[in-house]
Amino acid sequence: MDFDRISFYVENARASRDWFVNRLGFQAIAASANSHTHTEIVNSGNVCFTLSSPLTLTSPAASWLKFHPPGIFDVGFRVKNIELTVARAANKGAKVIEPIQKHLQAEGCFKRAKIAGWGDLSHTLIETIDTTSLLPDSPTLPLSPSAPLLSPSPTLPFFTNIDHVVLNVELGDLEVAVNWYQKTLGFQTQQNFDIQTEKSALRSRVMIHSEGGVQLPINESASANSQIQEFLDANRGPGIQHMALQTTDIVGVVANLRSRGLPFLPVPPTYYSQLPQRWQNYLPEDWQEIVASQVLADWPEDSSEAMLLQIFTQPIFAEPTFFFEIIERRVGLVNGKQVQAGGFGAGNFRALFEAIEREQMKRGSLTNDR
Repeated sequence: MDFDRISFYVENARASRDWFVNRLGFQAIAASANSHTHTEIVNSGNVCFTLSSPLTLTSPAASWLKFHPPGIFDVGFRVKNIELTVARAANKGAKVIEPIQKHLQAEGCFKRAKIAGWGDLSHTLIETIDTTSLLPDSPTLPLSPSAPLLSPSPTLPFFTNIDHVVLNVELGDLEVAVNWYQKTLGFQTQQNFDIQTEKSALRSRVMIHSEGGVQLPINESASANSQIQEFLDANRGPGIQHMALQTTDIVGVVANLRSRGLPFLPVPPTYYSQLPQRWQNYLPEDWQEIVASQVLADWPEDSSEAMLLQIFTQPIFAEPTFFFEIIERRVGLVNGKQVQAGGFGAGNFRALFEAIEREQMKRGSLTNDR
C-alpha cells in the first residue's frame, strides 16, 4: 500500500491552487468542474492534491464546509488487490461509499473504490491495472477527459513523496481507532509516544501498513487543554492534523519556501544547545545551515549519519487546524550497511509538541487546566 492523491475541501479552489503553487512550489496540472463543484489539481514529485470548492449549496464540498473548516476529507491509497482490500474492510464493518469501478482513461487503466474512514474522513482505494501510459510512480488522477492541462513547471519538484499523514481522534478513541485501522486496512503499530509537559499532554500510536510505506500516526489528547483538543474543537471533530512531505534537501527547500513567504513554527536556540553531546563526535557539513534553518534533528543510537530532519509550518488555514511538515530522512551506516533514518524521533516529537504549545499560548488557548 502507498499513498495516492490527497483531497481537500476548500472555500476557493483557484485561490488554494495559487497558494500551493506560490507558497509550496507545487505545479498546477489540471482543473475540472461539474454543476456543483470546482476542482484544481496540483502536484510536486509523487505528491498529488485535489482542491475542491463548492459552486452550489448542493455540492459535497458545501456540506463538508458547513460542519468543518477547510481541510483533508479523503486520504487515497494505492493497493495491490482492490477486491481483497474492499472485501476485508467491509467484512470488518467499514462502510463502502463507492463500489469498485473500472476506469479507462489516457492516464491508464485502474480500479477505484471508496470506504468511510474515521470520523468524516474517507479513503479512496486505487489499483492500477495497466501502467503502460502512466509516468513511473505517478499518482493516479481520475479526471474528466476534458480537464485542461496547465503549463508545466520549469523547476524540479521540492518534494518526492508523502512520508506520513497524522490523524487526531477524540479523547478515549485512540485504541479504538488503532484497532479499526488494524482490522479494516491491515495497519500495524510501529511506535508509541506519551508526551507530557507542565501544561498539557498527548498520546500517539504510529501505524504503518504491513505491505508498503504508508505511515499513519494517530493522536489522542491526554489533557483537556492540549493542542489535540484545540484541533478537535476548531475542526469540530476528528480529522487530519498534518501531513509530512519528503525532500532530499530540507535546508535548500526550506530556504526557498521562506523566500516565498511560507511561515514555519519557530524553534528556540535552547533546543540546539540542549542536544546531547554526541553531536561533537559527528557534525554534518551543513550543521550550521540546519541550525540557521531552525530544522529539528534526531538520529538513531547506532548511526549518527542517518539523521531525521523535520520542520513544521504554521497552520495553513484561518483556524489552528491543518499544517505541513517537511521531512528529510538521511542515510547512514548501521553495522556496515546503508540504512535510511526511519520512524519518528522522540526528541523531535516532543520539540514539535512544545512548539505548538508556544503557539497556543500566543493564541491564548493554553491554560494550566489539565
